[in-house]
Amino acid sequence: MQRNGKLALAFHTLFVVFLLAPLVVVMLVSFTPNGYLSYPTNGLSLRWFQAILDNRDFIRAFWNSLYLGIGAATASALLAVPAALAIVRYRFRGREALVGLFLSPLMIPHVVLGVAFLGFFSRIGIHGSFAALVAAHVVIVMPYTMRLVMASVFGMDRTAEQAALSLGASQWTMFRRVTLPMILPGVAGGWILAFTTSFDELSMTIFVASPGTTTLPVQMYNHIAHTIDPLIASVSTVLIVMTALFMVVLDRVYGLDKVLIGKG
Repeated sequence: MQRNGKLALAFHTLFVVFLLAPLVVVMLVSFTPNGYLSYPTNGLSLRWFQAILDNRDFIRAFWNSLYLGIGAATASALLAVPAALAIVRYRFRGREALVGLFLSPLMIPHVVLGVAFLGFFSRIGIHGSFAALVAAHVVIVMPYTMRLVMASVFGMDRTAEQAALSLGASQWTMFRRVTLPMILPGVAGGWILAFTTSFDELSMTIFVASPGTTTLPVQMYNHIAHTIDPLIASVSTVLIVMTALFMVVLDRVYGLDKVLIGKG
């Protein structure tokens, strides 16, 4: 048993190293003083981090991605909560078709969605606008939010709701004071998953975005298409550090198990 435990520990360690090694290499490359991708380097430099601050296109693209992720995740959560409550709690004609409609973007390649959105938005005259970009992202992130919210609603004990109604609470008060707090872990987890999916989306966004609404993944893709330098590595390093800090703060304030697993 002890030997099996050591083998399992060694396997898990190798697996973690396998996952983290590419991230570590990218972070090390970002500190190179050279004008090209190189590792190991002959020194350490913050040259390419300063280059991020000097590049207005990357700064603008970051804020576009941040606003887009927040908007798409929030809109998908606002839509997913009532939809999940209706689908899980009620039986009505077309229920299965409605579930399939909400989850269908998972089965369609994002390139195909991008081409479809390009044609649709061009026909109605909103192609290239930020509203069109948010609407497109809501479609692709909605399934992730729906799955987690539906799981929270399905596992919810309704006796607290019945008790609130029996004490004279209105439907809105019951939802705000009882239902929403009980499904909040699923809603929060779905929001975070939707935000990260939207922030990282490239394949579909490249067809819908315009020069004024370019997101960070699209900007990085365009940069790589024209030149290869450590600037992309430094941008990736900043995103890795920001993500790690966010996860640490989230774990300290709320708990990752509640958000990602859906525990109350």
